[in-house]
Amino acid sequence: MKDRVGIKWKEISLKSSFKNFYHKHKKLFWYAVAGVLIILLLIPPLTYLYFAKDLKDKETIINRGKTGLTLLDRDGQQFFTFFQPKEIRYIRLDQIPEHTKQAVIAAEDKNFYTNPGFSIRGIARAFVTNLFAGRIVEGGSTITQELAKNVFLNSGRNYLRKYQELVLAAELNRRFSKEDILEMYLNSVYFGEGAFGIENAALSYFGKTASDLTLEESALLVAILPAPSAFSPLSNDDTEALRRQKIVLDEMVEDGYISQTEANQTAGNELSYNPQDITKNNNLAPHFAVYIKNVLIEKYGEERIIREGFKVTTTLDSAKQEFAETTVKNRVLALRSSNASNSAAIAINPQNGEILVMVGSYDWFDEEYGKTNMALIPRQPGSSFKPIIYADAIERRLITASSILEDEEKTFPGNYEPKNYDERFRGSVTVRRALANSLNIPAVEVMEKVGVKNGLNRAEDFGITTLKNESDYGLSLVLGTGEVPLLEMTAGYAALANSGIYHKPKAIIEIENKYGEVIDQRKWYEKLFSFFRDSESKKSISEETAFIISHILSDNNARAETFGGSLTVNRTAAVKTGTTEDYRDALTIGYTPNLAIGVWVGNNDNSPMNNVAGSLGAAPVWRNLMNNFLTGTEVIEFKKPTFVVEQRICSSFFRPYLEYYISGTQPKECGAPSATTTPTGSGTPTPTEEPGDEENSQEEETEDPTPTPTTQPASTATPTQNPTSTPQPTVAITIP
Repeated sequence: MKDRVGIKWKEISLKSSFKNFYHKHKKLFWYAVAGVLIILLLIPPLTYLYFAKDLKDKETIINRGKTGLTLLDRDGQQFFTFFQPKEIRYIRLDQIPEHTKQAVIAAEDKNFYTNPGFSIRGIARAFVTNLFAGRIVEGGSTITQELAKNVFLNSGRNYLRKYQELVLAAELNRRFSKEDILEMYLNSVYFGEGAFGIENAALSYFGKTASDLTLEESALLVAILPAPSAFSPLSNDDTEALRRQKIVLDEMVEDGYISQTEANQTAGNELSYNPQDITKNNNLAPHFAVYIKNVLIEKYGEERIIREGFKVTTTLDSAKQEFAETTVKNRVLALRSSNASNSAAIAINPQNGEILVMVGSYDWFDEEYGKTNMALIPRQPGSSFKPIIYADAIERRLITASSILEDEEKTFPGNYEPKNYDERFRGSVTVRRALANSLNIPAVEVMEKVGVKNGLNRAEDFGITTLKNESDYGLSLVLGTGEVPLLEMTAGYAALANSGIYHKPKAIIEIENKYGEVIDQRKWYEKLFSFFRDSESKKSISEETAFIISHILSDNNARAETFGGSLTVNRTAAVKTGTTEDYRDALTIGYTPNLAIGVWVGNNDNSPMNNVAGSLGAAPVWRNLMNNFLTGTEVIEFKKPTFVVEQRICSSFFRPYLEYYISGTQPKECGAPSATTTPTGSGTPTPTEEPGDEENSQEEETEDPTPTPTTQPASTATPTQNPTSTPQPTVAITIP
């Protein structure tokens, strides 16, 4: 009783509040109502006047729908087209089979011949559905409304557009007969695969004219109308299309067009499709083109893209792409005897995230391996993942470049016993030496300091989104056992190249429609505040940490004991290789401040190669691309940040040498009376050389720690067991 009284008082209170508001703002309220009514009254005549010139006859209406999708490179040169703009093959209604017309009416608009161009019941049903959904998910459109939307309006979903659609549908119904409307609809509706109209659809899907369509073919074409890109049997498995075909046939039975027996027999008839090769007259960057198309479809929907004739200026550098495709193919052919069948490459501008090159396979036309874009498929990155974990440890002051790590036989939690690629133990080594030479045991020690959860969080900061659950990984995460696409890994390295600022990979510069209008152009105030609201960019790591990691990865002296001079290119470049267990994946990823390149070599089916490590398989491609792409460009060095200090350190085992530190983390300088801050858990920082290591002692003779260039890579393999949080494997060997 008490609750009911409370509710009643709340109702009275709300009514009272509304009355008070109404009396206080009575004039404003009626102004608002009048304004809405005026807008509703003005929309019909304004809509009519705007489209009147296009309502004259059938040909004028249909000609508004000719479109296609054209891709341009960054210099404005066309390199690929999808759904090549075709002349709509307009055919009369009497040339279209009766069962095709019946299928459309049964599935799309049962009351087509009796409604006034729109359906009050359909609109009411859609309104209730949308009200509960909180957005427009159903249109309640008739065939006439669909015709109005297809030829006059865009595919946007809002109530104003819906109102205009209704106004135009009523006018079409007034001006034209039902037969004319059905004829125009069947000649303009989008069936997917670039086919507008039933004639083009019949040719695209079945290689025949519309007049020759069978009942099962007509039912399938009608079945895919609600979402052609999702249901097309040419681009997808035909299971869903066939399921929907049966629904259309059942609708035809319900409306008395065919018998149930005929429907059952028809549904069982096998269909013979006529797939189209998208690379006909398209020879450059097919994987990149498909990637762009999918991005566009996800954002705008296929029909709008094709109908509005999108012309897309992309970030592709055609000259670099052509060179990369040739280089990748030649390398795979050279590695065939080592059971390496495929390769992928990515080139990114670190300063803005623009994808300059995307090679998804060594040959698009290889039926077995070519069509899969291996730049987007998650694979184990091996040792190329180590810099991310080292960066996190340096950022959180757990280590410095000269901190001591122990390269010795050790059992980590979970009974995990990692091994180095050469099964040697080097004893106490510095962080610089451990990372530069891709030593596994020290890397796992760093992973233990960092923690798996923190490592995954840092990876996400670098744009790596495919590593999700902490429970799926153990300490072997640092050795690259989590699967990551090459595109994400390369974009992560690009953040290191860009002083720790990550840019989400960008493939599109501008989109225009067939009328020359820019799609989604940012307003001046959006551009003004883009720096503060740009969700596509973020800080992955501090510029100080990014510099130190870059300096280590570009230090040819530090990695000489493992790689010699094999990772040098024509200027200073940071680089890391990676090779997974049993040589299933071989990677090389490296960068300068203005270019990041990632290369993968392996087999699509994850089968092992014959001793093809990152340095042998992927590095030659990386080196050739770097040398070619950088030739003639400005030489830009990694710039030392203000809060990075050079500190001379020394030990009783070797001569003093200079090392880089984030200010405040440097150890005692040679000859200084006391030490400065020592990083937590790092031990006493020491130089990169081991006692008596004459091969590396050359670095001691100079005070200039500027890294030397890097040439032909060696390999960095890493153990790649399946990710698990439970006991780690007892043996893990990584090849540099």
